[in-house]
Amino acid sequence: MLPSFVALLGLGLSAAPPPSPSASALLHAQCRTHAADPARPWALAHGMDLDGKAFRARDGRPASDAIVAGFLRREAPDAGATPARYFFDAFTPDGTPVEPHPALQVKTFLLAGYPRSHTFRTAWGKVTLRELVASLQHDFRPALAASPDGAWALDALSHVLEPGGSFVNGAGETVRMDAVMDTALATLESANAELLRGMKAGLPQVPKNKQGIYAHPCGGLHFFQAVAGWARFPAVRKAWGSRLDTQVDVLVYRLGSESRQYEAALTAAPAYRVPVLVQMVKFHGHLLEALGRYRDETGWKPTPAQARAVAEAKAALESATLRLEATGAFRDTEALSRTQPQLALDLVGDACHAARGWDLWANTK
Repeated sequence: MLPSFVALLGLGLSAAPPPSPSASALLHAQCRTHAADPARPWALAHGMDLDGKAFRARDGRPASDAIVAGFLRREAPDAGATPARYFFDAFTPDGTPVEPHPALQVKTFLLAGYPRSHTFRTAWGKVTLRELVASLQHDFRPALAASPDGAWALDALSHVLEPGGSFVNGAGETVRMDAVMDTALATLESANAELLRGMKAGLPQVPKNKQGIYAHPCGGLHFFQAVAGWARFPAVRKAWGSRLDTQVDVLVYRLGSESRQYEAALTAAPAYRVPVLVQMVKFHGHLLEALGRYRDETGWKPTPAQARAVAEAKAALESATLRLEATGAFRDTEALSRTQPQLALDLVGDACHAARGWDLWANTK
């Protein structure tokens, strides 16, 4: 009997390989897989950056519940004179990041859409998000508006207060949000001054050497998000005039300036290919997230040139993600957490921000 046609095919042809996953699928899978560990609260917060309240820890709990139940600290009041103070340590005793930047977790809960009346369970009882916000306000000092580490607290406060709003902190200072956010805009302008000069001079790039905005965590893109979000109020946009428009222009200029330097680094230092590609994912993903939030929160409409820049950032993110996947870094994230812990953290957190940035511009070309 002659072999069947199917059998003949099997003798001469191998099955076609499955299609490679898209950059978007890789970023989403990387975030949702590695950010879900209930013992890693910083990672859980990044999963919430992507999926909001829907993001769950690997044990099935909402990520916010795992964060609060496992890592929130409580300082009891003295004889009932003042409310209890709630806070997160920056790191656990073994070095696991919890809240390395002030107010990261509260900012995450607020932007995920939890109302301030939302209740969390803890070992000592219940606590509301409103109480966590009150503790943030208690600990806040105006100097944080001029600090690279202030982005998360500013972002959180700008989502619970409006122009003209104020509160009294634990030092007895009246903190006026208008003044705080004006300081934050001035801080952003100062940090971006060298880039602005390069843009005005038509320079192809401004070298990044940990100066100015490059001294900020994540290149200051969280700081931009915090400042830009405050402009969702018409009164703020009127008061700031073209100042924020200039900062958007600088960010778009920075896209070309910084992208050239990453590509040059890949050629000049092949031994550092993985860290450079991770930085590329970080930068382009955060940039897309920052501009996407700015559009959604303020109604900003990109000019044709700005829209082209967004498309270029998406293409650059896609390319960097696929090249990073080819190195095996995504597959080896857990192993890297033991040998290169900071790189492993970046592979998780930056994937979450990049996936969010991609989603915000998913319907644009």
